[in-house]
Amino acid sequence: MHTVGTHPRQSTATSVASQAVPPAPNDDRIPGYLIGSIVAVGSLAFIGILTETVMTVLFPALMVEFNVDTATVQWITTIYLLAVGVTMPLSSYLKRRFTMKSVFVAAVTLAVLGSLIMIVGTAFPVILLARVIQGVGSGIATPLMINIILEQSPRPKVGRLMGVGSLVITVAPAIGPTVGGAVASALPWRSIFMIVVPIILLVSLPVGLKSIRQVRPTEGVQLNPLQFLAIVLGLSGLILALNQLGVAIGDAAAGQPMTASLTIGIVSLAVGVASLVFFAWSSRRSFSPLIRLGWLRDPVVLLHLVPYTLLPMVGIGFGYVITNLAQLSMGTTALVAGMLVLPGALIGAFFAPVGGMLYDRHGAPKPILGAFACCILGILLMLVFSMHLAPVTLAVFYFIFGVGYALGFSNIMTDAINGIHREFTPDGNAVFNTALQFGGAAGTTLFSTIFAIAQAGSGSERSAAFAHATAVGGTWTFATMLAIVVVSWCLLFCAFRADARRRLGA
Repeated sequence: MHTVGTHPRQSTATSVASQAVPPAPNDDRIPGYLIGSIVAVGSLAFIGILTETVMTVLFPALMVEFNVDTATVQWITTIYLLAVGVTMPLSSYLKRRFTMKSVFVAAVTLAVLGSLIMIVGTAFPVILLARVIQGVGSGIATPLMINIILEQSPRPKVGRLMGVGSLVITVAPAIGPTVGGAVASALPWRSIFMIVVPIILLVSLPVGLKSIRQVRPTEGVQLNPLQFLAIVLGLSGLILALNQLGVAIGDAAAGQPMTASLTIGIVSLAVGVASLVFFAWSSRRSFSPLIRLGWLRDPVVLLHLVPYTLLPMVGIGFGYVITNLAQLSMGTTALVAGMLVLPGALIGAFFAPVGGMLYDRHGAPKPILGAFACCILGILLMLVFSMHLAPVTLAVFYFIFGVGYALGFSNIMTDAINGIHREFTPDGNAVFNTALQFGGAAGTTLFSTIFAIAQAGSGSERSAAFAHATAVGGTWTFATMLAIVVVSWCLLFCAFRADARRRLGA
């Protein structure tokens, strides 16, 4: 891929060059400090994502304790996703403005503070505040881990180390439902945060303080408050619109009033789209934009970014789909439903470094396209047998999907970032991580809406009619998932063809 965009004007601010250590991009050896950095920041990102998925399984207990309904308790997840979503675009600015170690300490502080509030909070608004604080910490930690890998990894090992980073991001939601089911059945829900605080303080923090290195000087960039506000309104508006439009459609299917949620959804969508358009316009005219977007003019990069946004809809959405399908259609317990996700997601996630090794050895097209062909097979089998699935067959088919997804997904971002000038790597990292987060939120909303439409008017949850309606919703969901993955496969195929023609032309 060719470089897109221009170099920003060099900052004249005082740098931290005295703290910097030169990277060794052509040395095959992975330095020990890099491993420690990935462990420290990766464990922090892992905990943030884990608590996100654990909380969804704990909704029934939270509804009883705080005396709130389903629509209200879901704000625990929605507001967390909003906080993560509006923080991730800041990662490029934070990377250029502050040292990596100081950014890491900020993420640790927010994670611990949010967890402590979760432990002692007795009012629902206080719990929501804690989730916002935790979301900001997670929104800082995940891009920081990717930035460290992209900037400090030996070039021949970038793919496999990105696979390790993907493993961290993938394993957490994989075991989240299982951990949540175990906590719900054996311990108070606050115990999960009592466990993670010592891990952060005794493992992540000391390892990070010892290992994290600064390989490039910081810059004297300034935070553009208007652009930041546009990002906040844009992403918040889109995520809120998805949530409320899904609620409106579900209410309509159930024969309930939908005016309020529909109005909020439409207004949020308009505000979100307008804000992002303004952000893009402003960034093109700003001397020091919050995120530099010139590299997005490359069609090959765009053909990577769109699948990277679409595929998490399926990858993350499966956690919701399988657990609900198993409980509401097959009659399993919450713990068993969580266990169905575990083999495919957990074992599959450990294939992520293997996918990175294949990328390092064979390039992008064959490892990525082959991996997502495996995903297509897994979803196709679910669709064909959707009305006759048993827990075991569902777990097996998901395992096929999970292995393919783990083998290929992180390589999409790796290949796209490799086509961007290294100067713009933090900007690409910010955009791709935000796209991943948005895709995951969109997928859960989309699939929950499909299930709500299928289940409307089918009676009580424990009835045979409701179980059948849920199975029908599963069929519709698998068909939607299949379409999303096939479209993504085609876009990636076009990206590789365009890149190959470009290289031949060069």
